[in-house]
Amino acid sequence: MYMKRKLCVVRLVRFASASLIVVAPGAVAEDLEPRSYANTPVGINFLLLGYSDLHGNVTANPSIPLEDAKLNIKTVVFAFARSLDVWGRSGKFDIVVPEAELRGSALLAGEPKERNVTGLIDPRFRFSVNLYGAPALSLAEFPSYQQDVIIGASLAVTAPLGQYDANRLINLGNNRWSFKPELGISKRLGAVTLELSGAGTFYTDNNELLGDHTLSQNPIYQVQGHLIYAFSNGVWASLDTTYYAGGSTSVDGVGNHDFQENTRYGCTLTLPLNRNHSLKLNASNGGHTRTGSEYDVIGMVWQYRFGAGL
Repeated sequence: MYMKRKLCVVRLVRFASASLIVVAPGAVAEDLEPRSYANTPVGINFLLLGYSDLHGNVTANPSIPLEDAKLNIKTVVFAFARSLDVWGRSGKFDIVVPEAELRGSALLAGEPKERNVTGLIDPRFRFSVNLYGAPALSLAEFPSYQQDVIIGASLAVTAPLGQYDANRLINLGNNRWSFKPELGISKRLGAVTLELSGAGTFYTDNNELLGDHTLSQNPIYQVQGHLIYAFSNGVWASLDTTYYAGGSTSVDGVGNHDFQENTRYGCTLTLPLNRNHSLKLNASNGGHTRTGSEYDVIGMVWQYRFGAGL
C-alpha cells in the first residue's frame, strides 16, 4: 500500500512542480524585467501597485493520469523599493508582496478536478548593486551622468509565506525558500540600451508535499536579454526575451525526469504621467517549451516616486 501511494505521488508531482513554476513569474513579474541595473539617484523611494492576468496550459507526461491541466491566475502586486548608496556604488532594495486568485482544472484519471483559491504568493526580497559604471549620485548630481557600460549583481530571496495546503496538489505558495543570484550588463548606444543577464535559482526542499513527502528540485538557470529604446519625452519601450533550463524534480529521492527547457518573448512600454507618477504595460508569451509550463501574461504597473527632493 505504501509503495502504491508513493508511486502515485511521484507521478502527480510532475504537474505540481510545473504549476508552482507557472505561479511565480506572473506574481512578481521578474521573468522578463528590463532596466534592472539602471542607475537611479540615491534616496528615491518607489511605491508600486500592479495587476497581471496569467493563462497557463500545463501539459503532463502522457504516462500519468493527469490531462488537460489549465490555470488562470489574476494577481495584484504591492511593492516598495529604495535606491541606495552602497560604498559609493548605486544600489537598490525592493520588497514584492503578491496576492492572487487561482482557478485551475484538470482531468485526473479521466475525472474532472478543479481548484479555486485566493491568497498570498511567496513574497520576494531583492538587493542589487551596480559594481561598475553607475556611481551613487544625488538627485542634483544625476543630470550630468551619462551611461556607458554598467555591470551589476543582485540576490533575490523568496520566503515560504504564501498560501499552502499540504493536502492539495496546486497552491499559490511553494512552501520552500528560493535564492536567485544574478549578474547583468547594460550598454547604452545613443537612444538604445542593450541588456544581458544570467542567473540561477536554487531551492530548498518542500517537506510537506501531499502530506509527508519531500519534493526536491535542481536549480533553474536563466539568460535574459532586452533591447530598450528611449524616446525624447521620457517614454521607453523594450523587446524582451529569456531562456531557462534545469529544474528537474524528485519526490522522496525518486527522480521525475522532468528537465525543463523554455523560451519566452515579451514587450514592455513605460509611460511617464508626470514627475512622480508613471505607468508600465507589459505582455509575454511562451516561444518554445520542452517540459514544464506554457502561459501568456499581460499586466500593468502604476509607480509613484518620492523622496530625495522630488
